Order: sequence, then structure tokens, then C-alpha cells
Amino acid sequence: MKRIYCAFFLFLLCSAFSAQKISEKLDKEVRELLSSPEMYAANLSFYVSDEQGNFIYEYNGNKGLSTASTQKIFTAAAALDILGENFRYKTKIFHSGKINDGNLEGDLFLMSEGDPTLGSWRYSGYKPEDFRMKFIQAVKSAGIKKISGDLIIDDSYFDFQNIPGGWPWNDIGNYYGAGTWGVNWRENQFDMNIQGGSSLGSPTRIINFSHQLQGVKWVNGTHSAGKNSGDKSIIYTAPHSEVAYINGTLPMGKTSTVSGSVPNPPKQLAAEIKQWFQESGIEFNGNTLTASQELIEKGEYTPRKGNIILEYESPEMRQIIYWFMKKSVNLYGETLLKTIGKVKNGNTSYSSGIKALQDFWKEKGIRTAMINFADGSGLSPQNYASARAEVQALIWARKQEWFPVFEESFPSYNGMKIKSGTIKDAKAYAGYHTAKTGERYVFAVIVNNYHGKNVNEKLFKLLNILK
Repeated sequence: MKRIYCAFFLFLLCSAFSAQKISEKLDKEVRELLSSPEMYAANLSFYVSDEQGNFIYEYNGNKGLSTASTQKIFTAAAALDILGENFRYKTKIFHSGKINDGNLEGDLFLMSEGDPTLGSWRYSGYKPEDFRMKFIQAVKSAGIKKISGDLIIDDSYFDFQNIPGGWPWNDIGNYYGAGTWGVNWRENQFDMNIQGGSSLGSPTRIINFSHQLQGVKWVNGTHSAGKNSGDKSIIYTAPHSEVAYINGTLPMGKTSTVSGSVPNPPKQLAAEIKQWFQESGIEFNGNTLTASQELIEKGEYTPRKGNIILEYESPEMRQIIYWFMKKSVNLYGETLLKTIGKVKNGNTSYSSGIKALQDFWKEKGIRTAMINFADGSGLSPQNYASARAEVQALIWARKQEWFPVFEESFPSYNGMKIKSGTIKDAKAYAGYHTAKTGERYVFAVIVNNYHGKNVNEKLFKLLNILK
């Protein structure tokens, strides 16, 4: 028995010595980082523990900074716990009236619970053409050959605010700034091909779109830059906007593909369904309407009920979380936030979702002073969290049954399982790593207001100590 106690004591002693050694190396590297020109006016929050939560090192570990997309770890873990890894969003197709001799004497409706994957290209069996096939098949199976009424896209499941109030204006027109709607389509994203001019400073020309935006007029203010200058364009548009403006520069003599956010996804889907009818031989001469359109024009919208002909389900939450974290899809974060708010508070507003998310992590032991959420994705610079709070969330997640799903969703950077975050002058990394010696670390590092281009290299040099 004494031998066992001695062995255990030696193990603890070695572990403590190893942690102390790592701590000293981290501190030396942090001091070197802070002395670099890029960090002259910057703020740093850094925290490291082992997988059990035992403290190893910190520098301003409690300091709240703008998290960028590392905010997603809070949203993803809460969604897996509250909604469950097998949760699926639902979309229903139904009609009012009667079907007489193939003629629907009533309206056809599409209503969704905000499924962010509807028409997404990321999932096998769930692509736009897959949904189109199931939709048309359901209509024909119901015996409908002609629709005398209207096509109504009911996007009233979420409230009218599609984008968090704190998102910058120069983000929301671009693909990563797509907001969330009661009915989302193709991840509320489009691509446009733009031909650069033949000389420096010459105007560019919009060639075509992946799918033509409905009711949107374009003002193209982009000009041509050097052949290797890259895409430095910015799209300015907003929900329900009928005008989109793009400025900045694109490489001369080349065709560039620029991705933006669709101003009205329900309206876009309605136009595409109308085209599906024409291609499938289903007669339709009615109007295409959306719930938000009725709300704008009449000041109210009353959800309808009818005979369901299709109940369509999204991929499971485990798959949604995978892409949410791997590709940092901001649309997913805002949809998850509103869904959590609906489940916990019966309200789909952003304030409801934010309160539910903050309450969730408060219950898990994270002090509210260390977390201040403004959205579910991290795009808003008004999000604040400390590195210690992120580590606490990561450690709590490790203890849950759904952790394998969560861990698999982390991208690999610098040979480590890390969720990264980048917005203007803010960079963050948070994740897990097993060292060559077997020690398992949980860490988060957040930098705000840095200057220069090589902050990634410096942060990786710091994290490399954990290898």
C-alpha cells in the first residue's frame, strides 16, 4: 500500500513540476508577444488549464474582449445540450381549399421553423435540387395539376428582425453577414461573377449570378486593381432592400466570384418555386406572397392552417453543428440563438435568445461579468468574453454525452483542435490539444486592437509550447 501511495505522490509531484515548467515557458513567450510592435496598443486575454480544469497559466484570464467566432463555442455547446444532437428543423407544405379534378381551389403554403439548411449545398440529399424534387413530387402526389390561388411563403416563425443590431454595415451585405429568417433558402447566399477591366482603375462589369436576385437593382462601384490584388470588394445591402451596392477593387483582366447575402430569401424561394411549377407542367397564375410582405403592407400577418402534403426535415443537429463550427457559418449561429430563445423563453427575438444563452452559461458556473453576448455567431464586435470563460465552457462540454459531436466539429489549425475567430483587429483561438508527452490542455487566447499582419504566427508560436 505504501508503494502505491509513493507512486501516486511521485505522479502528482511530476505533474506539478511539468505544469510549472510549461507555465514558465508560456509566461516568457507572453512577455515576448506583448513586447512586439503589433501588440503596442493591444489587449490580451489568455488562459490554460488541463482537461480537469486545473489551472496552469493565465494572463488577464478574466478580461473580457471581443471574441469573434470563438463565440460559437458557447452557442454550439448550448444548442447540443438544449436542443439535442438529434434535433431536426421542420418545414411543411400545405394547402387551403379543395382539389377538384386536379385544380387546387385555394392557396399553397410553405412554412418553416427557420431551418438554416433548407436548400444548402453542404449536405448529401438536402441540396436545392433534392428539395425541389420532394416539393414537386408532393404536389403531384396530392393530385394537384393546377393552382387557382396564391403561393404563400410563411416566414413568420421567427420575429421580423433578421440581423442582430450590433452587426457592422459593411458586413451584412456579404455572404458571412446573411441574417436568419423564418424561411431560409440556399443559406441566404448568392454568388456573382464580375469581370475586371483591362487597365488599372478601369470599371468592372457584372456578368451573371448563381441565381438572379428577385427585385434587386445593382449599383456597381468596383474598379480594377493589380492582377494579383485579390478580392477587396464589399457589398452593401440589407434585409428587404431593393438596391444593392458593391464597391472596392477586383483584379483586372480576371473574372472574380463574389458572394453576398440575399436581401429577401423567402421572396427568392417563392420565385424559384414558381419556376419549378412551369418546368414541371403545374399550372400556376396566382401571386407569390410572403408573411413579412403582408406584415409590411397590412401591419399584421395571421398564420394559416391547411392540409399538409409534405413534412420535410433538416439534417440532424450534430451535422448542423459540424458545419457551423468547421466553416464558421454565421447564419447557423443566429438561427440557433433564436431557436434556443424560442425553446427556453417562448420568444424568437434576439434579446430572448441572448438572455437564454447567458442564463445557460451562468447556470454552468461562468460569472456573468465574463460573458456579454450580442449574437450567436461572434460577428458583432459587441460580443465580449474572457479567455477563462471560454476555457470553462470547453471543460464543461468535455463532460457531456454529446462531447464527441462537439469535438469533431472543431477545425484543425497549427496541428491542434481549435476554433478560430477573426474580425477587424481581433483574433482569437480556443480549443483542445494533447501534447506529445500525453498532457491534455484546454486553452483560449484572445487579442484585440493589434496592428500588423503576422499576429497569427505569433499566437501559434505561443500555443506551440503546449505541444
